[in-house]
Amino acid sequence: MPQNKATKAPPTMADADIAIVRIAPETSFKNKAYEALKEAILKMDIYSTPEPVMLDERALSERLGVSRTPIREAIAMLEQDGFVKTVPRRGIIVVRRTKTEIVDMIRAWAALESMAARLITTTARKRDITALRDFFKDFNLKDRLPQDHVEEYSRANIAFHQALISLSESPTLIDMTNDILLHVRGYRQLTIGRRDRTATSLPEHLAIIEALEARDTELAEKRARDHTLGLAAYVETHGQELFT
Repeated sequence: MPQNKATKAPPTMADADIAIVRIAPETSFKNKAYEALKEAILKMDIYSTPEPVMLDERALSERLGVSRTPIREAIAMLEQDGFVKTVPRRGIIVVRRTKTEIVDMIRAWAALESMAARLITTTARKRDITALRDFFKDFNLKDRLPQDHVEEYSRANIAFHQALISLSESPTLIDMTNDILLHVRGYRQLTIGRRDRTATSLPEHLAIIEALEARDTELAEKRARDHTLGLAAYVETHGQELFT
């Protein structure tokens, strides 16, 4: 009588050659809270008042719809990054820089933005450069002066400088400027309300665009750098007056 042969087990999924991609783990609540809070802080105008900008842990928990544990963890990450600090018996404060630190940041921005201008002249499309004029289409030096519409012009001013960095298409430049955007933007907004700064701002912006359109690399780089260094010099001279 013939012996029964052992039945071979069917192949399992582990044995089969299946093209399958590992599922990425869900981002933790801590990381989601960190990103949400960082984005919110970067949008704040923390230099519009001399009073400190405070964050409330309980309110943040309610607004984000998560427990206070990931909020605390996110705050710890933001504190390590230098965005906030926890002060005993006071709470969580959004960090503001000293005048000396701000001047240093603006000078760094000038270097980064001048490099962005150099890159734009060599890589950006003509229509994208020309589109920079749209930021200032509602202003001119005859019947609609920037100094008469400060809030609108301030928004256009900030958007223009962010667009310059973005138009460079350099991820490194974009990342580096994001780290100092909160503080440089805040001081740009403060100074743009001063008539002596506003009067020179629009012509300088248009001069930068003209150099970019002409693909004059050296001139575009110089004008972008000099414009922002002018802000650094103004803050260095008038920094204490900006909150009065």
